[in-house]
Amino acid sequence: MRAMLLEKQAAIVTAPLVAREIESPAPGRGEVRLRVRACGICHTDLHVVEGDLAPRRMPIVPGHQVVGEIDAVGEGVDPSRIGSRVGLPWLHGTCGECRFCRSGRENLCDNARFTGCDVNGGFAEWCVAPAAFVVDLPPQIDAAHAAPLLCAGIIGYRSLRLSGAAPGSRLGLVGFGAAAHIAIQIAVAREIEVHVATRSTSHRRLAADLGASWCGDADDSPPLRWDAAIIFAPAGELVVKTLRHLEKGGTIALGGIHMSPIGPIDYADWWGERVIRTVANSTRDDGRELVEEAARIGVKTHVTQYALADANRALADLKSSRLNGAGVLIP
Repeated sequence: MRAMLLEKQAAIVTAPLVAREIESPAPGRGEVRLRVRACGICHTDLHVVEGDLAPRRMPIVPGHQVVGEIDAVGEGVDPSRIGSRVGLPWLHGTCGECRFCRSGRENLCDNARFTGCDVNGGFAEWCVAPAAFVVDLPPQIDAAHAAPLLCAGIIGYRSLRLSGAAPGSRLGLVGFGAAAHIAIQIAVAREIEVHVATRSTSHRRLAADLGASWCGDADDSPPLRWDAAIIFAPAGELVVKTLRHLEKGGTIALGGIHMSPIGPIDYADWWGERVIRTVANSTRDDGRELVEEAARIGVKTHVTQYALADANRALADLKSSRLNGAGVLIP
């Protein structure tokens, strides 16, 4: 099968992903095989490719926002699932036995495995996954527009919950890429007032179109303090700036898996029972709930499609903020 393989981590400008013909995977016990129809690209893919995240397996096929059809099942899986359209997110599997799994916090599993990091992902024509970890997808969303829901959507959804933003409150979104453009639609549907801080004028226009009541640059001061905030941009200095816009008792959720150093924080800015918390991975329930809510409220993802062979260019566009919404590879 065709795949874009990472053989050595390097800067995306060097085009480290190479097109290879590799053996098509066969599903093992409890697994399904997906014929990949679309795979979203994500900053986490970029961190894996460029080495911001330590390699867990090399070579590796990245990609963890996979939409496909089940075309084969392994032992122990109901054959009637063949033909089903499902999504495969970042969380590929957990041990089910550690104290985190036993307490409903499988996103923190000590032995979790991640798609496109520990096991080959969706920058390919086929991939395999545990049947228990794929997400059923609604028929009304096509493959390319469903793909961003599987990480950008899920992480935005979890970040929104952990931020504590509630109906009638004011939420700041800092950085406006794939995750934020989904999260804002959910927040607006929940009657949360949304402010957006982003350096890109095209991103500000999209945010306004999607319901933001204020848009500005990260260095601008919003007209009112935020009750909650989510930082999607992987720039640590934004934490300090965002604290200055946060109301007392508010929470900042950090939505990325990787962030540059935050730097010193003036305690006076933090004081007042303000909270900074990270968002680590996701659970299967996060995925199911996000997909259900997105279908119910009619979330519309904005996507730019690329051929599989253009994965390096797609990730370079992502890094340079040339994407408005989300990028998706089509094998």
